[in-house]
Amino acid sequence: MNIKRAKQEIKNTIQAYLLKDEFGRYVIPSIRQRPVLLIGAPGIGKTQIMEQIARECGVGLVSYTITHHTRQSAVGLPFIAKKEYGGREYSVTEYTMSEIVASIYNKIEETGLEEGILFIDEINCVSETLAPTMLQFLQCKTFGNHKIPDGWLIAAAGNPPEYNKSVREFDIVTLDRLKLIQVEPDFAVWKEYALQEAIHPAIISYLSVKEANFCRIETTVDGKLFATPRGWEDLSRLMEVYEELKLPVDREVIIQYIQFPAIAKDFANYLELYYKYENDYQVDAILRGEIREELCEKVSRAPFDEKLSVISLLLTRLGTAFRNVWEEELRLELLMKRLKSYGEQEGDGPARMAAILTALTAEREGKKRAELLSRQEDRRYLQVMGELENFCREIRERDLEDPEETWEAVKEMFAGIRESYEGSWEEAGEMLEHGFDFMEAAFGDSQEMVIFVTNLNTSGYCVHFLQEYECERYYQYNKKLLFEDREGELKERISAYLE
Repeated sequence: MNIKRAKQEIKNTIQAYLLKDEFGRYVIPSIRQRPVLLIGAPGIGKTQIMEQIARECGVGLVSYTITHHTRQSAVGLPFIAKKEYGGREYSVTEYTMSEIVASIYNKIEETGLEEGILFIDEINCVSETLAPTMLQFLQCKTFGNHKIPDGWLIAAAGNPPEYNKSVREFDIVTLDRLKLIQVEPDFAVWKEYALQEAIHPAIISYLSVKEANFCRIETTVDGKLFATPRGWEDLSRLMEVYEELKLPVDREVIIQYIQFPAIAKDFANYLELYYKYENDYQVDAILRGEIREELCEKVSRAPFDEKLSVISLLLTRLGTAFRNVWEEELRLELLMKRLKSYGEQEGDGPARMAAILTALTAEREGKKRAELLSRQEDRRYLQVMGELENFCREIRERDLEDPEETWEAVKEMFAGIRESYEGSWEEAGEMLEHGFDFMEAAFGDSQEMVIFVTNLNTSGYCVHFLQEYECERYYQYNKKLLFEDREGELKERISAYLE
């Protein structure tokens, strides 16, 4: 299955394992809660989805790469204890608590989250001395004499033997106690994620044309060559910063991440052309409504890969606008939610606003300790805290104390922020209309328009925006696209029936 489905399966598993009956007992007892084992190629997102799942499910996460550990850190250190048996005292060997088990209890104390995920990475690459311990862990959910706390899902990940010569295959006895998920790379799923996470548009458009280079691992006489989804994402982040710093991104930079020389060279050549198209077509001007006939004529006669690059540039700018609107909306909602508690606070106006800011700061710190905030969500909290600080500063400068007068001033300032959001929303709508103007002028009702509309449908930010914004041409072309899809399905069914 693909990584998106694997993520959902694990979320479903957590929901099932943590379900309790009327007596507060887990419906599926601990002994029947099979550990989840993800097996898939390196770099396809097995580790990353665990962090996402923990945040989305609101549970703790303790993560270990087991190849970094020895038997002592996993099982604990031996010590001599005194025991009495049959009236006689004996010296017996016991073990200190496993570092891994102790980490779970530390996480519970730090975050207050009693339930969570214990994630063990590279579990099938352990050393020979640690292998029996791992088998015991998977079969009995213990490290040494210490049991994993109830309410903690055990998840593990590993690579297939073809990608790692250190891999040890599990026997049937162990596999029969696991919930095994085989994960395969899937570009369509990754593209959806890439659009959501604003992966560099050049990478998305390149891989849309050269999908085979999305995840490619080969062993040759020159060694291992590989290009992985993780490599593309990390390269994307570097490219963003390099572009901001006006630093070149050439083949020598790309091959540091995409360690497959032929692919690195191919993408470097594509990137050079991409930057050229970006300069030639001036997409920002197009989305402001400056649509020049000569540009439309030029792109209509261009090779298909150039057309795709231009469409990608359009979609990227639109995607950024839709993403910004979505972010502003969430920020506005968080600010509004906090301001609604104004009447519940005590004291004069400034004291009430200070209390709201303090509560939001405490909420953010609590979520950060529990590792329940993504980078994007944390940024949102910081922005709202900044806005509340501005509110407090403005109130102080106006010498406002009366709660009613202060509230009127707060509403006035909030209205200004809302007005800014509405301006961004309208601007994004105008950009979309100008995008359709250009697409119609350059391509008409063609396959390029199908690509444009299909990619709009793929973007979660765009779909969210279009739930509120009425774009007649989007619905027109989208309806036609759906009709053609159904017509194609009917033709296939008829052909199959006639055969």
